[in-house]
Amino acid sequence: MAQIHLMWVAGKEQAGEEELIPVEDPATGDIFAHFHAASVSDVDRAVSLAQAAFNSGIWSKSSRHYRADVLDKCATLLTEALPGLISLEVQQTGRAIREMNAQVPSLVRWFKYYASLLRVEEQPVLPTAGKLHNFLQRVPLGVVVQITPFNHPLLIAIKKLAPALAAGNSVIVKPSELTPLSTLLLGPILKQAGVPDGVFSVLPGYGNTTGKALVQHSLVRKVDVTGGTAAGRAIGGIVGGNLARYTAELGGKAPLIVFSTADLFVAVNGIAFGSFIASGQTCIASTRIIVDNKILPQLLEKLKAKVNSITQRMGAPNNPESMMGPLISAKQLAKVETLVAEALDSGQAEVVAGGNRMQGISPLDGTDLSKGYFYEPTILVSSKENSICSTRLWHEEAFGPVVVVVGFDTEEEAIKLANDSEFGLGAGIWTQDLSQAFRVSEQIDAGITWINTHHRNDPSSPWGGAKSSSGVGSENGIDSYYAYTTTKSTVINYASTEESLASDDWFRDGTASVRYG
Repeated sequence: MAQIHLMWVAGKEQAGEEELIPVEDPATGDIFAHFHAASVSDVDRAVSLAQAAFNSGIWSKSSRHYRADVLDKCATLLTEALPGLISLEVQQTGRAIREMNAQVPSLVRWFKYYASLLRVEEQPVLPTAGKLHNFLQRVPLGVVVQITPFNHPLLIAIKKLAPALAAGNSVIVKPSELTPLSTLLLGPILKQAGVPDGVFSVLPGYGNTTGKALVQHSLVRKVDVTGGTAAGRAIGGIVGGNLARYTAELGGKAPLIVFSTADLFVAVNGIAFGSFIASGQTCIASTRIIVDNKILPQLLEKLKAKVNSITQRMGAPNNPESMMGPLISAKQLAKVETLVAEALDSGQAEVVAGGNRMQGISPLDGTDLSKGYFYEPTILVSSKENSICSTRLWHEEAFGPVVVVVGFDTEEEAIKLANDSEFGLGAGIWTQDLSQAFRVSEQIDAGITWINTHHRNDPSSPWGGAKSSSGVGSENGIDSYYAYTTTKSTVINYASTEESLASDDWFRDGTASVRYG
């Protein structure tokens, strides 16, 4: 029988007023859980409770050292809960357990990083003229809303949550309706760690009801979203109307350039990781592979062999030997199939490997792949007569395990191809020429550029786009913490009474000069 999950509101589980929403296992198509969705009234009550907690000062005005201790406790308890969280993350996302075994344990670093930041942050004293002492403090904003996607439910929730809590805000998370369950489990963990009731809530539901009610609420002082570009623009319009803060990590179509000096074996391993981790369902997936024509045939041969090896070792996501899982849903599978078919039918592309939904029995473990949303890791290239660069697949975010490989003759051509996109989130460069690495990276329009690696993510390293279609602001690092605060400037006059009487009586008799500023 499918388990029913409640909302997490102000320190306790609570039923929602909206319909129950099913959660599907994308590897089997089975419904294995349902969850309560939040109505507009549920949203209003949760926001009011969050605001009340903020106004009480129990968290917002607590000492930074206390908040740091609680974040460290969050990291400890998260570590203890890892086995259950990993298992649930695998089932709701379809991600291979080998991926989740690597990713989920790393999330404690975000709590630890922002705990450390709280303990060492310095408060500036400004060089104000005169006998004035002007110091700055970072103070929390109030109630903040975070909207997270289906592909990395825990990772993205914790990336946003840790700096928001560190700053002293009250936080409400609206997870994807496809993968809300692991985020709901954070509620009891954070409560046990010492996060006060009202400071953290999780309100699942659909974007057009629960999400919309949250982002347009007048008490919400910041919205932080990870999602598609169209949704990000729509949410931004609502948030702007309330003059609230906004951070958005949106779409990507990452280029990966391979120069002739690159080690081909290392580069192919990097392409496979950057392109097919999470079945290609990441915003920084290296989907446009741009290769020096001098090494293009050799690279394609090695990449094809790697892709075929992955395909042969795809099975049940909870099998530690399975290399790649399914796509998240039938809708996502259909989108990938449409983009690939359109490119092939246009005569502008041809298949090197893959290109189909997976059917039949897995040779790895006997899993019936046809029941899930499995799609072959796929390589496409330009046809002999036309260029794949004019297809939608080159320009649009497919969010699936599909790469397009094109060749170049000059460095300038490679840069032009890399920047041929409305997106500018991630990019990769593979070369053993250090001068070339610096020179090219400076010309790539991306917020994150990896050289001889891909998809490196650290709590201290900013993560955001360089073009508007990839978002506004960034996650991670001290900038993310600052984005959850506002600056409070305090100016203290320490002049003596006599000095103040001489300089600060604006309306004294006579025409003697007076100060200004």
